[in-house]
Amino acid sequence: MDSLFPSGIPSRGRGPASDSQDLIKEGSLAGFRTDVLEASLQTLVLVDFWAPWCGPCKQLTPLLEKLVREARGTVRLVKINVDANQQLAAQLRVQTVPTVYAFKGGRPVDAFTGALPESELRAFLKNLAGPDEAPKLDEVIAEAKTCLAQGEIETAAALFQQVLQVESENPAALAGILRCLLALGQPDEAAAMLAELPAELARHAELAAVATALDLARQGAELGETATLRQRLVANPDDHQARFDLALAYYASNEPEAAIDELLDLFRRDRAWNEDGARKQLVKLFEALGSAHPAVAAGRRRLSSLLFS
Repeated sequence: MDSLFPSGIPSRGRGPASDSQDLIKEGSLAGFRTDVLEASLQTLVLVDFWAPWCGPCKQLTPLLEKLVREARGTVRLVKINVDANQQLAAQLRVQTVPTVYAFKGGRPVDAFTGALPESELRAFLKNLAGPDEAPKLDEVIAEAKTCLAQGEIETAAALFQQVLQVESENPAALAGILRCLLALGQPDEAAAMLAELPAELARHAELAAVATALDLARQGAELGETATLRQRLVANPDDHQARFDLALAYYASNEPEAAIDELLDLFRRDRAWNEDGARKQLVKLFEALGSAHPAVAAGRRRLSSLLFS
């Protein structure tokens, strides 16, 4: 995967899903698997078989494009020129144009031929979607966060992008994309994307947490390898600065559980050290990791036990 977000931060001020390049595509046999079969695992995909010489096609296609844009990401349209894609048209037994196939779950589920009026097209789409079937944005975001926490980075990124196609400045989805980049070991790319955001948006809690994560990772990377710091602790278990630095180094090397362990141990040994430094760093770490991270809930419980012991 070269880039999770190849086109950068979506342009502001165009409205949700206003850039139709992802929702409406010119298709071909080469891209059919990706644009139709795989895409239909996430959302309904209409495949419009048309021809430049077809009069009814010129009436139908603009109506389909209009309805797809109105659907705000819950329906996609792939347009296939049968003159340029005769093999694909033959495989799907297209005998007349316009012919429209509806794909869902990786397979065709319905079809029609001819230029239907707008009212019938709306009824066709409503019947395919079912009542209230399209997931709400917060549900998609929740699923994406779960995937990210489980290490399913590409799936999480696809879900976050699905949200951004509808709401280009959704802070949770933007933060999710940035966390995907961090998980792929691309902090520079994440930092560059974060820098492109307007200041007001970047101050949102979820995006601020990503900024904290980047800052912690940068600090940890500057400390060097964990082995040297561990040797210092073997020589002197009460070297609190070494333990504090080791926690940062663990975080930077993608070992958050070990980082939390060291900070909790430091807090247990000397909770007043460096003006409550261990607890403050733990709070930063929890913020950077995000509440969905499995290590955070356990770390917070352990910190609470120490605070009230």
